[in-house]
Amino acid sequence: MKNKETPKTAEKSKPRGSVDLYAAQCGKCLKWRTIDTLEGYEEMRSRFLEDPFFCDKKPNVSCDDPADIEYDTTRTWVIDKPNIPKTPTGFRRELILRRDFSKLDAHYITPTGKRVRSRAEVAAFLKENPEYENVNLDHFNFTVPKVMEDTIPGSVKKKIKKNLESQMENVA
Repeated sequence: MKNKETPKTAEKSKPRGSVDLYAAQCGKCLKWRTIDTLEGYEEMRSRFLEDPFFCDKKPNVSCDDPADIEYDTTRTWVIDKPNIPKTPTGFRRELILRRDFSKLDAHYITPTGKRVRSRAEVAAFLKENPEYENVNLDHFNFTVPKVMEDTIPGSVKKKIKKNLESQMENVA
């Protein structure tokens, strides 16, 4: 019997709460456009203030076309800050959503597979690995996107409320 990927196994192949879709909002029509790759998204985000996103930056797309995706509650949305530098070649930036949906955590995976969670850890890694001496520490940014509260699933909101009420009872 061949191994089939089921929805459960597909979910396990990605880190819990990881970002699975990248989009940008057009500065003219305000429609959301998907960005095909993480690399394309990082390139656009790294120079967003100098070169804002417009629909016509995507091939064969204009403001007259329907949005690629609608801002709604079918997924949890997070809004990134502009001009975060592109991740250095060989490294990978990961954003992981906390179980309570309160925020994301940012970390980088080095070319050696080591996970670094702070600027100090990146600096130590670069110092310990002279082959990466040309990598600029300023290209590592741990700023995280804002979780849009209106898109957090209702079941999570109920759980958070229940936990807060329980904590308040224990204090009283």
